[in-house]
Amino acid sequence: MNPNTVPIVGIVIGALVLLFGRRLFWLFVAAIGFWIGFQFTPYLVQHPPEWVTLAVAVVLGIIGAVLALVLQKVAIAIAGFFVGGRIATALMATFVTGYTHDHGIAFIIGGIIGAILLLVLFDWALIVFSAIAGADLITSNLHVPPKGAAIIFIALALIGIFVQAAMFSRRRNVVG
Repeated sequence: MNPNTVPIVGIVIGALVLLFGRRLFWLFVAAIGFWIGFQFTPYLVQHPPEWVTLAVAVVLGIIGAVLALVLQKVAIAIAGFFVGGRIATALMATFVTGYTHDHGIAFIIGGIIGAILLLVLFDWALIVFSAIAGADLITSNLHVPPKGAAIIFIALALIGIFVQAAMFSRRRNVVG
């Protein structure tokens, strides 16, 4: 497998989730499953080959897409949990020194908040969460210094929120 393939796939999926996450809800949930596969495969298999990590990520992505299509409320809660947990741990890493001891607790608390937000405020939370998830997928596949990645992440997240909000508002005005 070409070593450049995985980052390119991550960037393309990230861009789709960034700009169309609310409209392509199943893709957003599939991307979260894909991300979970990449993050947790090294914990399941020590030093896994790239193809094993990619295979696990693809399988979890497919499971996420099927969940999104069949059991939408469950998929919403799961996606909200993982995105909320990711946001909470990123905030802890950024603003709290020595956060490693509280990493799991922050993930769980952020996950619960994320799941509740996504269930209660579905459309707007989905816009924000999918823009953040898309921006994270893109920046995690770029090879830039941390400060540059943070600036790119914030800019992409804001662009994604703006684009999706504009599409959502336009659709609501046309429909109702």
